[in-house]
This record gives sequence, C-alpha cells and structure tokens, in this order.
Amino acid sequence: MRTGRRHFLGGLIATGLIPKPTWADAGSPAFLAAAGTAQGDFLLCGLRADLSISFKLPLPARGHAGAGHPKRPEAVAFARRPGTFAVVINCATGQQVATLTAPEGRHFYGHGTFSADGSTLYTTENDYDAGQGRIGLWDAANGYRRMGEWNSGGVGPHDIRRLPGSDVLIVANGGIDTHPETGRVKLNIPTMRPNLTYIDRGTVVEQARLPEEMHKNSIRHLAVSDAGDVALGMQWEGDGSPEGLVATHRRGEAIQLMQAPRDDVRRMNGYIGSMACSVDGTSIAATSPRGNEVQLFDGKTGKLVQAKTIEDACGVATSGSRFVVTSGTGAVEVLASKKRTKQPFMFDNHLVALGAAI
Repeated sequence: MRTGRRHFLGGLIATGLIPKPTWADAGSPAFLAAAGTAQGDFLLCGLRADLSISFKLPLPARGHAGAGHPKRPEAVAFARRPGTFAVVINCATGQQVATLTAPEGRHFYGHGTFSADGSTLYTTENDYDAGQGRIGLWDAANGYRRMGEWNSGGVGPHDIRRLPGSDVLIVANGGIDTHPETGRVKLNIPTMRPNLTYIDRGTVVEQARLPEEMHKNSIRHLAVSDAGDVALGMQWEGDGSPEGLVATHRRGEAIQLMQAPRDDVRRMNGYIGSMACSVDGTSIAATSPRGNEVQLFDGKTGKLVQAKTIEDACGVATSGSRFVVTSGTGAVEVLASKKRTKQPFMFDNHLVALGAAI
C-alpha cells in the first residue's frame, strides 16, 4: 500500500502535476530583512505586507541584505561586509540548501540580485589584491556553483540591481577600497572615484560619475522604478557637509542631485543607509540611521517634500504607493499611515521587497 502510494506520488512529480513551492508556502512574505536578537543570535526574517512576521530563520553570523529568488521561496542572506560567506535558505522549510564561499582573494559586499529568470545570482565582490570590484556569477539552477566573474567597472561595488524587464545590471561602485586584513578600514579616500555602472552580459555599456568636487561621495545604495529610473544614496567621506546625499540617474543622462536645504542634508549625518522608490518613480525615500531620519523626495522635481524622525531607521522598501521602514529598535512602520508595530529583535540595514524586480 505504501509502496503504491510512493509510486503514485512519484508519478505526479514526474509529470509536474504537483505544484512547485512558491512564496505562499513560506507564509506569503512581502519583504526580507536580516535581524539580531538581544541574546546575540542572528536571523533572516520574512515580513508580510501587514507587518507581521511570516518566518524567522537562523543565520550563522550578522546579515546585511538579502536577495529573494523570483520563482521559488528561496533567499540568499549575505554577511555584513567584508564577509566571505552567504547562505541560501529554503524559506518554506527553513533548511539551508547551499553556502556561497567567496573565492580566494575575494570578499562579498553584502548585496546580490538574481537574473530575471532566476537561473543566475550576481554578487558584488572585491578583488582585494588588485583593488578592483568584481561581479560574481553563481548557477542558481545547479546548487549555486560558481560560474565565473565580471569586472564591476570600478572599486568597491556595494549595491546591485537589475533594470526591469532585462538582465542589464546596475552597480553602485562606491569607490572605497577595503581589505579583510584591515576590516572596514577605508584605504583610498583621497583618490576614491565612485561611479554608477551598467553591465550587459559582462560588458560595461554605460557609466555615470559625480562632479569632481563630489568624488568623496561614495555611491552605496540603489532603488529602481519600473521605467528604469535609478535612485542612489551616498555616504560622504569628505570634510564638512556635502551638497547632497541623494541623486537620480537615467541612462544617457547625467546624475541629478536631489535638492534639499542644507540643514536637512546635515541631519542625515553624511550617510544614507537605504533607498526605495515608488513603482512609477515619482517618490523616493532615503534613510539615515546615523541621523535618525527618513526623507522623501519628489522624483520629478528633485525636491525634498517630507522628513520624519525615526530612531535608527535604515531599512526601507515600497509597499503599494507607500514606504515601509524598519529600524534597529525593532520598529516597523508604513509611512503616511497609522500602520506600525514593534518586533522583539533589531533589524539590520536593509528591507528587501520580494517581486520581479528584486
């Protein structure tokens, strides 16, 4: 009887009649976030659109950002830079299905993204002996086997995204060189040259740079609208206060700095922790955990339209026409609404939306 049932189930699987697992099998999360507990443990969390927790799974060390697979309930959790590992977790079962280890002479920068069909994972990495950025390629269809790497087009690649509807990659080359032997020490501030790079199948097809006087404004975090407009958040490594820390870019054009009064720029304390933009690109959110501030910009006019104080706010992602913000205090809040909650752990830097344009 049992043998017959196994044969029956095996036949269903072979014919594809049993549905493949989806994100609904992991509790239908809308977002991913790394977090820590008061006891010193580390987690990867799934958050639903109503701000409840759909899952919380253990991580071997502190996480930074995650990448959600576009086809199956699988997430990659990246170590905080300059980490050398990432773990792949089946979020429906809680099982770790693969471990990514940076090749010798490389370290991860805490971010990655999948190809549109989910077959390839791209990771930002540092070739620390050469002092050059690399994009690692991992075969997500075959146990996350390392397939090779591409030049990132600069130094210190941090965030990486895809242009919607394509596999053109957008890379935030922050310009800051680091080495595992010196941890998070920045080795080249006087000569750093950040850029925004577009890569198509391994070829750099376009680059955009800040004006020379802003070369110490490290491009760190990205958000992309459905139309392909890119919002970028920066980290100031110079003296005093920068002219701005948030900008936008569209292919074929120059980087456009968002406009904010000097006092509002100073309140961000030289550091943008995360970026998000509305689907149509008309609204852009930037967070600063160092400034305890969230700022909203008009994506069309480039002007600051709203600022809100939230203690240790960093993670931010789009939820419909609004933004969800997570904090190191455990707070989760939907801006411009009364929807908020607090979880018994500390959220790390990023809130990653699950969807086709991850």
